[in-house]
Amino acid sequence: MVEETDIAVVGGGGGGAVLALALAQKGVKTIVLEQAPGPPQGLRGEILQPNGQHVLDRLGLLNKLPGSSTRTVHQFHFCRVGGQRLCTIDYRDLPPPYNRAVVTLPNVAHHAIVDAVEREPSVSLRYRATFTGLLREKGRVVGLTAKQGDQERTIKAKVVVGADGAFSKVREALQISADLYLYPQGYLIALLDAAIPMSEAKYFVGKRTILGLFPAAGDKVYAFYMIKTGSYDQVKAQGLSTLQNAWIAIDPSSEPIFRTLIDWKQTAFLPTGRVRTPTWVADGAVLIGDAAHAMNPHASQGRMQAMVDAMTLADLLPECLATNDYSAATLKRYEDARRPHVAMLQKLADEQVLFWNTANPLIGFLRDRVFSTLDCNARLRYRVLSTTAGLRKDPPFGILDRLMAAGFLPDPSARDMAAGGIR
Repeated sequence: MVEETDIAVVGGGGGGAVLALALAQKGVKTIVLEQAPGPPQGLRGEILQPNGQHVLDRLGLLNKLPGSSTRTVHQFHFCRVGGQRLCTIDYRDLPPPYNRAVVTLPNVAHHAIVDAVEREPSVSLRYRATFTGLLREKGRVVGLTAKQGDQERTIKAKVVVGADGAFSKVREALQISADLYLYPQGYLIALLDAAIPMSEAKYFVGKRTILGLFPAAGDKVYAFYMIKTGSYDQVKAQGLSTLQNAWIAIDPSSEPIFRTLIDWKQTAFLPTGRVRTPTWVADGAVLIGDAAHAMNPHASQGRMQAMVDAMTLADLLPECLATNDYSAATLKRYEDARRPHVAMLQKLADEQVLFWNTANPLIGFLRDRVFSTLDCNARLRYRVLSTTAGLRKDPPFGILDRLMAAGFLPDPSARDMAAGGIR
């Protein structure tokens, strides 16, 4: 069976679904292949950063997210293990209207995107569809082959988009090399009951210890707890009470919340990895999201960057269709627009891994000192916040800023910076 479409997208996750919807709203015919049997149902925590909120707003979805499944959070408190506050980041310091973080229940935003995609007549979203190879003519990608159930499918397309994650089969078929690094730590995620009121987020750091607590809709709380990659089964074997006691030692004030963990079905494991590639494009093909640039979740931007990739590419592809130009040189305009921001975030996330995940007491001392400085320095604090929010494309700290953040130099501009001034 041979079909034809304008764009074929492999992967219906965060980037692929957003791309399909953005293209549909421009009238571009698109086929999306997703190997899963349907939209994701598993436990995952999701924070929509301001740049992600902007994407959903452009798509007409932000105000349609169900209020019963979303929670606005403004303040994030960074604390030492045991409870001592080091620094508070307040999203209300950002310019409106996206001066907040939005915590959603699992997969809420993605389901809203997929529901909108399925209402678009120019998009065909196909589950249980596995990518098997690329079609080429004269060295250019002109489509793909796939298997859906027992049926072999051939899809001719002007452009094939690989949105199929860090272990991308499309990237492999394009013979684009990838530096894939799996971090030695990942995160145990839990969805707990808010046994005591919680309106602000808390993030605890200590000696190779990280625990994040984020209020969610429906009187729920997300917990993110750093554990060794591959140790999830071992943690479960030690029992719920052992995990609860470890959390209580980190944040005694939240013991009633931790006691609501009564079943391992409330938990899941999130592995972490980084992908770097020499290029994201080829003649007739392009990579987006984790297939091109997976990053550590410390950046708080992995899914958001896939969404921004999708919107940037969706702005370019109609021009490619109008000019019948699908060359790597033209598609690279998307990569050139996106790569500097992504590279900065990947580097920043790795620096945070070094300082936040550390067991070294000296590095831990410097980390805590930086947090304490940020709490007193509005200029540097805003730079960190705007980077986390996805609004800043340059590194938050230069060399002098780093010395100031570590407390080794005074910041003469900090006392002169008025609220709403240039930062």
